[in-house]
Amino acid sequence: MEKRRFSIEKELRCKSANIIWPLLSTPEGLAKWIANEVERNGDQLQFTWGEVWSHHEIRTASVVEEARGEYIRYSWENDSSEDFWELRIEKSDITGDYILIITDHALPEDVESLETIWESNLERLHHTTGL
Repeated sequence: MEKRRFSIEKELRCKSANIIWPLLSTPEGLAKWIANEVERNGDQLQFTWGEVWSHHEIRTASVVEEARGEYIRYSWENDSSEDFWELRIEKSDITGDYILIITDHALPEDVESLETIWESNLERLHHTTGL
């Protein structure tokens, strides 16, 4: 079955791409809001949820495409590169703040649960960074 593309937008209370970009593109930044731990080796990132000594999940993603300060596109290992997930920032013409646009792909029956996971990640981003 073919995966469906969906997007979530969140206005961040920040006018500086230099503050936001590391949260989207570095292991330290991603670990603040997407996973418990993120390690990078070249274009490969290993995401760990949970504690290694107890129940946990590890997934590996590759950086597929990046325009520094604009967007970064990842693809999970064993997924088609067409089934990427992307983190993009755009400046709001109205407020001057940046908007984070998350694009992901999921099977139709999984879209709602994946949207819930992204919303939870965005709450974590806000709580850990204030954005």
